[in-house]
Amino acid sequence: MRDLRTKLQKKRTKSARRAVKRVAGREKRQATDMNHCISKRIVAEAERTGQGIALEDLRGIRERVRLRKPQRAAVHSWTFAQLGRFLTYKARRRGVPLLQVDPRNTSRECSSCHHIDKRNRPAQAEFRCVACGFVDHADANAARNIAARGWWAWVCGVESTTPALAVIS
Repeated sequence: MRDLRTKLQKKRTKSARRAVKRVAGREKRQATDMNHCISKRIVAEAERTGQGIALEDLRGIRERVRLRKPQRAAVHSWTFAQLGRFLTYKARRRGVPLLQVDPRNTSRECSSCHHIDKRNRPAQAEFRCVACGFVDHADANAARNIAARGWWAWVCGVESTTPALAVIS
């Protein structure tokens, strides 16, 4: 879709502009549908397992991250806020607790010993703790850190964004 839009934008004709609008509308509908599907599956799994949902607070993500050119279009075109809204309303409907946690250092912190160091990330997808030697995929490690922060926030009594709260195990 992105390649088609780029090709049409280069033409600069009236029919190409109409086609770009059509493509943009299709992209928007597909992203909305994808966000609905993702949020539905996440909330259903949390309800099935009796767990809560912990999310990074993604406000300002586009200003915080530095990306290479090929990654910019993919990250900047995704609707993080819409996914968050869908998760919030679906979790509220099902009575699943949803907490937003501070995203700082989630990808640099070791989920095993909680040591934070920039050198823990030798590569984009690799996590290797310099303190304890724990090795894992960087995204899996960050997900465990987000889950732990959500659990601690729940235990410490931070308000959930859902009115009916279920027990997090």
